[in-house]
Amino acid sequence: MKIESIVRKNILQLKPYTSAREDHLTGILLDANENSFGPVVNDEWNIGLNRYPDPFHNKLREELASYLSMRKENLFIGVGSDEIIDLTIRIFCEPKIDNVITLEPTYGMYKVVCDINDVSTISLPLNNNFQIDLEKVYKAITTNTKVIFICSPNNPTGNLIEPKSIMELAEKFNGIVFVDEAYIDFASQDSLIAKVGRVPNLIVTRTFSKAWGLAGVRCGFCASSKEIINLLYKIKMPYNLNKLTSEVILHALKNYEQKDKFVQAIKNERKFIKDELNSMPGITKVYPSETNYILFECENPSSVYTKLIEIGIVIRDRSSQVKNSLRVSVGTREENIKFLNGLKDILAG
Repeated sequence: MKIESIVRKNILQLKPYTSAREDHLTGILLDANENSFGPVVNDEWNIGLNRYPDPFHNKLREELASYLSMRKENLFIGVGSDEIIDLTIRIFCEPKIDNVITLEPTYGMYKVVCDINDVSTISLPLNNNFQIDLEKVYKAITTNTKVIFICSPNNPTGNLIEPKSIMELAEKFNGIVFVDEAYIDFASQDSLIAKVGRVPNLIVTRTFSKAWGLAGVRCGFCASSKEIINLLYKIKMPYNLNKLTSEVILHALKNYEQKDKFVQAIKNERKFIKDELNSMPGITKVYPSETNYILFECENPSSVYTKLIEIGIVIRDRSSQVKNSLRVSVGTREENIKFLNGLKDILAG
């Protein structure tokens, strides 16, 4: 398929804003009305905070491409994955005309971003195993369906979506298949990033918020065909990523071994929580997890949630998405023990 055939016409005709740092990042820079005397705070990394950042994130993309063993031309850096979700909708979906498909239960921001952009959503249920019902998806697709959102591992259920189903959709659907892999670092399966070269309409997003422990930095990225990456860079805000964020991510990529240690520690604690929940009276089901959280069922989940809040333990009530369910993130051993003890006392009544 040709990506241009599904892009909004005004986006194809758009002449993007030309920022001063697109052409020149070094030299005597007197072109952008910056403060040549320097920033008013201590620039500890000496990265020139008084100057605008590289709008194309070249250095960061080069380092990330090296880490991922791929080409930087297939990478886009965003302000969290949420920016990439929003840009994708704005590139491909005509407001009030087009629609997207979401597979429920799933991450709520897909629908929120669609609502903001006045794009309708077709919500389809995952099957009893929280996998894609391909027959239902194919029946739901209309001529105005432009994007299918797939979260894998899925939030809030914690399971991986079968790659075979995802790739079949990408090969057969004349639109964008958007795969959100925010939690893939904790999974037993490899990322689908390596598949972006096989089909031009696949977007795979990742984030530095979870395994890398950098949620406060707000940085995500996606891999896709060069055509889609160019479109993302065409319509993003000129300086979407600030220099401090870029510098933190560059430091993180050089310290990837620490990320791997965090991931292993989280997997160990995940097993600990799962085993404890499975042996706890009052817990009716514990779902398998390939993430850094566990979904479990109990009676009166909203009441349990509220009582945990009262003793200073904050989890998420997901009973509106999955009946009788609560979701707990994996913490440190000390945090996990406090949660488990508090939960046990509440269930014991």
